[in-house]
Amino acid sequence: MHEDGNGGGRRVGAAASASGADQEYLSLERELTVLLRRARASQGEMAREVHPDLESAAYGLLVRLDECGRQRATELAAYIGVGKATMSRQLRALESLGLVAREPDPADGRAWLVHLTDEGRHRVGKVREARRGRYVSQLAHWDRQEVAELARLLHQLNRGMEK
Repeated sequence: MHEDGNGGGRRVGAAASASGADQEYLSLERELTVLLRRARASQGEMAREVHPDLESAAYGLLVRLDECGRQRATELAAYIGVGKATMSRQLRALESLGLVAREPDPADGRAWLVHLTDEGRHRVGKVREARRGRYVSQLAHWDRQEVAELARLLHQLNRGMEK
């Protein structure tokens, strides 16, 4: 007898009775859950590598600034998907750690532009380089076209999930 008690080794319920199309979405949900759980843990580790007092959620802000340069807080908030108050709190914390700085926006004197400090750029660059090295090592058995296809599909998924 199987552990699940149904004699067939399959789960009974919604997953077992779902249509083929539903199975594809259930598989997607399962794999994304694992990926996101691992990504959260990894993001926390990377944040601590940048600075021991850095919040895990703030790491994405630093990466965005590293890739895109100076940005308004409202642009960062929209990209990350948080409110203005949350963004202001995170930026104050990053400023206090010496990782970002603000300067008046020359196009609009009421607005501020946020950018990485030299120290922030150095620390983020070091961590990102180490992470890329881990990806190269972990995916060494993959064809480069497969890596490119995965990146393309993830980009497509992220674009489709934008608010």
